[in-house]
Amino acid sequence: MAIRVLLLAGALLALACSHGATASDPSHLQDFCVADKTSPVRVNGLACKAAKEVVVEDFYFSGLHVAGNTTNKQGSAVTAVNVAQIGGLNTMGVSLVRIDYAPFGLNPPHTHPRSTEILTVLEGCLHVGFVTSNPENKHFEKVLNKGDVFVFPKGLVHYQYNNRTTGAVAIAALSSQNPGVITLANAVFGAEPSIPAGITTKAFQVEKSTVDWIQAQF
Repeated sequence: MAIRVLLLAGALLALACSHGATASDPSHLQDFCVADKTSPVRVNGLACKAAKEVVVEDFYFSGLHVAGNTTNKQGSAVTAVNVAQIGGLNTMGVSLVRIDYAPFGLNPPHTHPRSTEILTVLEGCLHVGFVTSNPENKHFEKVLNKGDVFVFPKGLVHYQYNNRTTGAVAIAALSSQNPGVITLANAVFGAEPSIPAGITTKAFQVEKSTVDWIQAQF
């Protein structure tokens, strides 16, 4: 009987540990842990500000009503609201972005290494999609209209494209206080120092002149 109890307790402990290991961000152990951005302490996240120094502004941000500047090569702009903007998001495991798209604007293929994303179209129409991991690389795509919602699974390559002659706006929630973003083209062709040409030419099966031309765009 005692052995059975121990085995059951061990199984429950393993399940609890497994659940904790899969969380996007560490769970907080108090009401809040407002980020102390001046602290020299480096942890997985940010050190906590002393509770007596916390003020209401630590949980507040204003600005998502302002459209982002889409006059760039991609024709899109992301306004982030994460722990860098709201210190009170520290340890909370959530953040937000507003994305503006010019006519035919693109939020290019990218990943969030630490976050799932759920996007809602506020204005306009978006062609969105994501690609699964190797070896299938299956492409899921959908045209979204105002009020539609779409989920991009954590870590998978995804994009949004405004395929209309009018602008579009979306808002997205992410399951991390600091989801990170890796834009594929920038990472591969805009890296500093550059990835050696022998690697990129072999990876993409193209001539060096093609790689040189693409790198020049970044």
